[in-house]
Amino acid sequence: MGRWLVTGTTGQLGGAVAELSQDLDFEIFCPTRSEMDLSDPDAIRASMAAQNLDGVINCAAYTAVDKAESDAEIAHAVNGTAPAILAEECARRSIPIIHVSTDYVFDGTKQAPYDEDDPVNPLGIYGMTKLAGENAIRATGVQHAIVRTAWLLDPKGRNFLTTMLRLGGERDELQIVSDQVGNPTSVGDLAQAVLTIAQQLRDKSGTWHFVNQGEASWFELAAYIFKQAEKFGVRAPQLTPIPTTSYPTPARRPANSRLATRKLARDFGIEAQSWQHAVDSILEEHFR
Repeated sequence: MGRWLVTGTTGQLGGAVAELSQDLDFEIFCPTRSEMDLSDPDAIRASMAAQNLDGVINCAAYTAVDKAESDAEIAHAVNGTAPAILAEECARRSIPIIHVSTDYVFDGTKQAPYDEDDPVNPLGIYGMTKLAGENAIRATGVQHAIVRTAWLLDPKGRNFLTTMLRLGGERDELQIVSDQVGNPTSVGDLAQAVLTIAQQLRDKSGTWHFVNQGEASWFELAAYIFKQAEKFGVRAPQLTPIPTTSYPTPARRPANSRLATRKLARDFGIEAQSWQHAVDSILEEHFR
């Protein structure tokens, strides 16, 4: 496997990739922001020049979807420009880049799960900047794996599961959007998939989707989280389903975030567990 640069290791996904890589024949370089500021192209180039690398896994992203609407310059620097620079440097060295992207490149109007080659049409700044990063990587001609995912959950950090548990402890009733549907996905499962791709990429290049199996609305996901959390002594609040129109946000969300994973299973043999099993494992770790 050699030595790979992993960006974003202070975040949930990058941290999980770094942790899981310890069990593999896989040496990783995890620069701090002072060592590699992703908003500074010169810093990216200088940091990579100082390392003998065999590949890059880019887990870093500006993920504040609503804040991106008023912070477009920084969002584009991290989500669009930084992947472009990383890919250019990889192309210069003839090494591959694995880049994690998002369901937000789609507009959510399709009535079935999105395939990798479906037309893209992001609804907001976050999705637009992530798509810019994807396109910049492809334009360099570098060997790449762009891995789109959605609805990430983790035992720690800020995500829907930890937010629900926090709000459930503060309020007797929660109103949850019920008309957006997606595939709840474990950060740990995604990290494992990314490392499997790194091990098996060889001469392959392209775009793949990874999510846990099965679908749910945010309301259905919240209901399952609280039902399972009762085993750990959590008192479930009353949950009320509401439409998206009753919960306005600065950024529009895709109504359908479901992603098809057949291509990933075919090319890498990666079969994800159900989102319910993933949530069970996340809750066990959260309350451990």
